[in-house]
Amino acid sequence: MPASRLPDLSDDEMTPAQRRVADALRSGPRKGLPGPFHALLRSPELCERVRLLGDYLRFETDLPPALRELAVLVVARFFNAHYEWQAHKRLGLAAGLDPSIPDAIERGERPPKLTSEQALVYDFVHQLFHAKDVDDATFEKAVARYGEKGTLELICLAGYYAFVSQILNAKRHPLPEGARPLPPLA
Repeated sequence: MPASRLPDLSDDEMTPAQRRVADALRSGPRKGLPGPFHALLRSPELCERVRLLGDYLRFETDLPPALRELAVLVVARFFNAHYEWQAHKRLGLAAGLDPSIPDAIERGERPPKLTSEQALVYDFVHQLFHAKDVDDATFEKAVARYGEKGTLELICLAGYYAFVSQILNAKRHPLPEGARPLPPLA
């Protein structure tokens, strides 16, 4: 992959406002500045707001971690967000996703081994991005299962990771050592 367009900032290069936000990221649930956060530090005010939204959506909603990671994987694959895919595939497997699920999503296929809850999250997010809408039956199932609050949080989780994926792609965020880029879909 090409070099990053917005390379990581050292602490010495950061302004006091940037250091304040970086310290908040390091002491928060992320324990560092992963993914888009070095790029976002170019605007510390924006970075702080993104951090707070991301902390809520990733760590504080009622959606179980494996389902959150499944939603992120659908979004990351839609955007071919190589770094996001690698990071959240690892997190999804650690949260209990069957390895066949990210394997199928990587190939551009609907995973065959989904629980009913996983199928609901997959279908909802897949429709939201590929059809740019969610059909009535899927939306009603989501509201029946997660309530209006949980359904809105699922929509916002998907939107947040679309935002993150676009930042990572535009800045050409490097892959972790030894990771391979996603193959193109046919």
